[in-house]
Amino acid sequence: MGIKALACQLPRQAGLPLARYSCGELAALAMRQGLVATISDTTVWRWLSADAIRPWQHRSWILPRDPQFETKAARVLDLYHRSWQGEPLEADDYVLCGDEKTSIQARERPAVLAPAPGAPMRVEHEYIRRGALAYLAAWDVTRAKLFGCCEATTGIEPFDRLVAQVMSQEPYRTARRVFWVIDNGSSHRGQACSERWQRAWPNLIAVHLPIHASWLNQVEIYFSVVQRKLLTPNDFCSLAALADALLAFQARYEAVATAFEWRFTREDLARLMAKLAVRAQSPALAA
Repeated sequence: MGIKALACQLPRQAGLPLARYSCGELAALAMRQGLVATISDTTVWRWLSADAIRPWQHRSWILPRDPQFETKAARVLDLYHRSWQGEPLEADDYVLCGDEKTSIQARERPAVLAPAPGAPMRVEHEYIRRGALAYLAAWDVTRAKLFGCCEATTGIEPFDRLVAQVMSQEPYRTARRVFWVIDNGSSHRGQACSERWQRAWPNLIAVHLPIHASWLNQVEIYFSVVQRKLLTPNDFCSLAALADALLAFQARYEAVATAFEWRFTREDLARLMAKLAVRAQSPALAA
């Protein structure tokens, strides 16, 4: 159908100065191009909905640009499934995921009202900024153990303090190997980071994710829970109160946590890379 074909093109391909179509704009374009004599917005919406076409919506995504994306991602997936370089991990091998949640603001609200019958919680829109801090955390993917600290800012020294917090205690201090899955943030980037950590802790192996692959870092799942359960809505009278709340939530979460059931495998990765390779050649993306 011509209208569905229009909806599956970008507006700029039709010469329109629009980012996205609405049903009304598609109806007007269809009539202007002579596809129909007349048609309503509602009819366009009904036809598109039948095929789940929603040109008024959009979703951001990033094509992998790391030439070693699949190789780097695959070794992390192997670790999540308890293997490394083709060999199963031993009982005294551990896998941790670490990262920072940056610029968490403390916003003091004049009022936050509890929910009542027929009324949701109400949060005053205005607030006073009480500063911001960074929350650094590490997650043991097998033991479901959490480690964290709050810092004034991110950087090499703050993140190294988190690593020291973990590596100075058992079972990690005397473990055979401790793998740290990390992204390419400036606090822990590249070979320099790997060598620095190895000098301090010879049993530590830094495993860097590909660029733009934070979704492969399991600690990001925990950060999403923190955002949803503690930081939204945000109402803290000071940075100290915010830090106390973050560490209290960490203790509460760890007390009931179980290991994430990670199902994404090397085979899933291969299928994803094949699909992305097709998308990368799409004329719509190249336009």
